[in-house]
Amino acid sequence: MSSPRRCFFILFVILLTATSAVPITARLLKAAPRKVKPAPYTIYRTATPITIDGKLDEPGWFAAPSVGEFQFAWYKSGKREQTVAKLLWDDKNLYVSFICQDAHIAGTRTKHDSDVWEDDCVEVFTAPNPDLPMAYFNIEMSVRGAHLDGYHPSKKSTPLETNWNAEGIQIKASVVGTLNDDGDTDSFWILEAAIPFAAFAHVAKQTPPRPDDVWHLNLNRLGGDTNIQYSQWSPGTSAVPQYHRPQDFGRVIFSAATRPVQEVRDTK
Repeated sequence: MSSPRRCFFILFVILLTATSAVPITARLLKAAPRKVKPAPYTIYRTATPITIDGKLDEPGWFAAPSVGEFQFAWYKSGKREQTVAKLLWDDKNLYVSFICQDAHIAGTRTKHDSDVWEDDCVEVFTAPNPDLPMAYFNIEMSVRGAHLDGYHPSKKSTPLETNWNAEGIQIKASVVGTLNDDGDTDSFWILEAAIPFAAFAHVAKQTPPRPDDVWHLNLNRLGGDTNIQYSQWSPGTSAVPQYHRPQDFGRVIFSAATRPVQEVRDTK
């Protein structure tokens, strides 16, 4: 294994195990299809600035807990490739990171609002006002760093606002493997993003959030040419894959606290 790939692999293992005592093999290979609603996830404030570069080497990412195993509500066949996702925040942005185990990484879309879900892709769906739980935003981001975004008002009679954009969003992805080549076996890819709270200001109760605010949110993964993944943090309850169901979203709580790396080490 080359030196850059070795460094990324070590980072993957550290981030995967930093907040869980479950063995890696169990987390990656034995995740059974299920529909278990996850416990609310605490989003800690980042103690240090986050640079969106697809590396996840800031102390804040090491300290942040994983949301937990992604679930495969519509699993039929193929290898269940796991995802490690984390969230952080500050006064300007919601930060999200994904590490995606992937043996065959694929992506060709590079334009905004293109069909990024056809590529290896991760998504942030959120309803930022608990009084309007059916009014939600979707931000879909591919391994190539392209994204699609949309706002869905709560009234079914109101059409999708296709002109809504997550202004100021920053996205960066990195790949440990060979993009668009099924002739070899890849390891994983990373996506890191900063989503400005201002993008949600016309719907959210308050931006930025205040400590103890609760948002409805889901994190999804799909796409790729080989072994298409349909997995989520909070599993869907529809008969067929459908991520646009805010009633299936989980809950996140914004905390005023930071979580130092030392605190993570002390819990070992």
